[in-house]
Amino acid sequence: MRILCLGNELLGDDAAGVVVAEQLRHLLPADFDVDTTNDSGLDLLDHVVDTNALVVVDAVQTGASPGTVHLLDEDDLPSVCGASPHYVGLNEALRVGRALGLSVPAKIVILAIEVGDTLSFGAAMLPAVRAATPVVAEMILENMPQWS
Repeated sequence: MRILCLGNELLGDDAAGVVVAEQLRHLLPADFDVDTTNDSGLDLLDHVVDTNALVVVDAVQTGASPGTVHLLDEDDLPSVCGASPHYVGLNEALRVGRALGLSVPAKIVILAIEVGDTLSFGAAMLPAVRAATPVVAEMILENMPQWS
């Protein structure tokens, strides 16, 4: 099982995934597969191949209150249409990986933290978003046996 935490610690609430990764690294054995990246598009394939189960932690903006935690699966991911292969989402990257015969995970769980500001360079995370990060880390720890 791999835990893939997406985000950019320089962009306010977008750091939520990175913060969850830091928390998990303190709670899990050192050799546990916790991966952090701000990659997007087809570059995500580098992070999802060769694992049977994947837990993704990311920021999301759906209009819910900041700090709300969404538990999703691959079917819940929207399709992203972009002008180039760099602007595709995780869903499309997984489809491309499968079409190419790559070993992408069959089981995917997404924990998305509702955020407010992901565009302000150097901004601090909103308190509600920061408060959601240990909740997500604990959800992962509690559910690892069934998500593996």
